Amino acid sequence: MQSNQLNSKPHYQILDGLRGVAALIVVIFHICEAHATSKFDMMINHGYLAVDFFFLLSGYVIGYAYDDRWGKLTIGGFFRRRLARLQPMVIVGMVVGAICFYYSDSPMWPEIHNVPVWKLLVVMLVGFTLIPVPASWDIRGWQEMHPLDGPGWSLYFEYIANILYALGLRKLPKWALSILVIASAVALVQYLITGPNGDVIGGWTPNLEHTRIGFTRMMFPFFGGLLLSRITKPTHIKNAFAWCSLLLIIALAIPRIGDQQSLWMNGVYESVIIILLFPLIVYLGASGTVHTETGKRISKFLGDLSYPLYITHYPFIYIYTGWVARDKSMSFGHAIPYALLTFFGSVMLAYAALKWYDEPVRAWLKRRAQKA
Repeated sequence: MQSNQLNSKPHYQILDGLRGVAALIVVIFHICEAHATSKFDMMINHGYLAVDFFFLLSGYVIGYAYDDRWGKLTIGGFFRRRLARLQPMVIVGMVVGAICFYYSDSPMWPEIHNVPVWKLLVVMLVGFTLIPVPASWDIRGWQEMHPLDGPGWSLYFEYIANILYALGLRKLPKWALSILVIASAVALVQYLITGPNGDVIGGWTPNLEHTRIGFTRMMFPFFGGLLLSRITKPTHIKNAFAWCSLLLIIALAIPRIGDQQSLWMNGVYESVIIILLFPLIVYLGASGTVHTETGKRISKFLGDLSYPLYITHYPFIYIYTGWVARDKSMSFGHAIPYALLTFFGSVMLAYAALKWYDEPVRAWLKRRAQKA
């Protein structure tokens, strides 16, 4: 049997739903971030940890979906399946970013109107590949490897994790994978507690510092999730979606711990969340079952929406952030109607992209692969 003929395994419905909850929190976090004066006064303060949750969830699901299939699955087949799942929406995210680019012209990015269209289009085309653009091609001025769609950086590291898994780390026995996960956890804790910021914020700038942060953020969660899928067996837990959602929301909404003189305290908090709480949430979510048809529909909707929402919402955040930057005295209360417009506009765009583009394209790619 060829890899393109592999039967799909049942989804963990609650994990799908939790991925959607995390994606919604990310959008809210980015909207609120536009009003922050520093990392110490942000609302939904730890919303950026949703990315680390995504990495762990991805590692767990990859292990569940592929670990026992390598007798029938080639490396090329694995990459084709992952590209079909992830790449179509990457393209949409970059296109939306290009369409929205000039609308974010503001005091935040005062040189945007000087960027020629040809350069914008070249950056968009490079963005389709997720290859980081060099600093000299940073057309926004925010030091992003993907200046049209910032969240592309996490997909870049997601692909690296998938490549490492497929090319060899999938073959590691549990004891060797455990050593890798423990070493990655130590590196994560060391950076969080002794690093200059006391948090894992970073990974999106194409330089050595952010490359280190990106690998530090990716290695433990992804391969920790992979190990979790191998060493645990889901049980049966009631109301798992409600409990897991509550834990996730609380973990991401907790205000920053400590102050500028005690950055290590926040580092300890984030270490506990990433290394202990996130694996617990994923395990509990995998152990739960959605019993009602309404619950199943909600979980499916959230799961289907999560990736399109995550990868397409940020161009709207650029526009919103630029709008806020034009009036620094503006209160959040005054901005609420525009914040709600940004939030629901992001959700509607993501759903439209899902139904009118992503699902049809993936179905077409699947049919084409089956004929190959």
